[in-house]
Amino acid sequence: MTETPSVKELFGKAMTLFEAANYEEALKAYDEVLRLNPNLAEAWTNKGSALAALNKYKDAIAAYDKAIEINPVLMEARLNKGVIFSNFSKLTEAVQVFDEALKIDPEDEAMWYNKGIALQKSGKLAEAIAAYDEAIRLSPQNAMVWNNKGVALYEQAHYQEAIKAFD
Repeated sequence: MTETPSVKELFGKAMTLFEAANYEEALKAYDEVLRLNPNLAEAWTNKGSALAALNKYKDAIAAYDKAIEINPVLMEARLNKGVIFSNFSKLTEAVQVFDEALKIDPEDEAMWYNKGIALQKSGKLAEAIAAYDEAIRLSPQNAMVWNNKGVALYEQAHYQEAIKAFD
């Protein structure tokens, strides 16, 4: 008689499959985890990531929404959802997701950074720079944030400030 794997064991297997880029099998494993424990928000988040890796973005957003419904403070689900919106030029939706997350945790550097990206893509350069400044305040050594701020400043023709940001 074989013992049924625990949720913890299945979750570990699913994460390992995902890290090995075996997204289809990871998705099956996350489905099994969720069959056993449908209220495990982290599994919904990771399922969303597996779906996104398989270019199933609508399903990924639904999985992230389920994770957020279960655990409203799960920032990874919010971040991933916002990034998908941003990547597909649903910039208003992306900024909304990031703003909702920042109401929960205003000290989340990744949310500020990604909000800046969405704002920059939508041409709202001053707002993007303000978001990048918040990310820099929280993580002053993050070169990517400084780079994006420099690009936004350059796009505004603030060349001297851009050079300082690039430096």
